[in-house]
Amino acid sequence: MTASPSKPVLVANASRPSREQALEAVRTLIAWAGDDPTRPGLLDTPKRVVDAYGEWFDGYDADAAAELSRTFEDVTGYDDMVLLKDIEVESHCEHHLAPFLGKATVAYIPGEKVVGISKLARVVEIFARRLQNQETLTNDVVAAIESHLAPLGVAVLIDAQHQCMTTRGVHHRHVSTTTTRFTGAFKQDPALIERFLKLAKG
Repeated sequence: MTASPSKPVLVANASRPSREQALEAVRTLIAWAGDDPTRPGLLDTPKRVVDAYGEWFDGYDADAAAELSRTFEDVTGYDDMVLLKDIEVESHCEHHLAPFLGKATVAYIPGEKVVGISKLARVVEIFARRLQNQETLTNDVVAAIESHLAPLGVAVLIDAQHQCMTTRGVHHRHVSTTTTRFTGAFKQDPALIERFLKLAKG
C-alpha cells in the first residue's frame, strides 16, 4: 500500500494572522531577546523577517501533485533508474524553526509514466519549504512520486546539517544527518540500492 504525503495542518485564511500581526510578533521577539525594536537599526527588521518567512515557507501554498500531473507515457522501453543528485535542500526544523541545509538525491524506475526531471527537484523544494523534520521530508518526497507516477520503485537520500545542532545545544558544527527511503524494486534488490548509493555519493 502506497503511503500518501503527510498533510500539514494549514491555517484557514479566516484565522491566519494578518501581516501586521506577524510584524508585531517579530517586534515582540526582538524585545524579548533584550533589544529595542524601535531603534533605527531594527525598525525595518520585522518587515524583512516576515518577507523572508513568506519565501522560506511558500511550500504551504504550492502543490506537489500539480507539479507531477504532466507526465509522458512513451518511455521507449527505458527500464532503469532516473536519478537526480545534488538537489539543494533548504528547510526549517519544526522543533526550533532553525534551518537545515543539504542535498537530496532522488531516483525512480518508470512504470508507464515519466515526468520532466525539473519537476522532481521542484517536489523536493515544495516539501522542504514547510516546517517538519528530515525524516518527514524524505517520506513526503517518496510518497508524492509513488502516488502520482506509479513507478516500479523510488529511492531518496537526503544529507543535511541542522543548525539547531550546530549553533545551539551541543554545538557540533560538522555533523550531518542522512536519511534514506526505498520502495518497490529498490527495496527488493540490495544491488540496486548499492548502485543508487554509489551514484548518489560518487
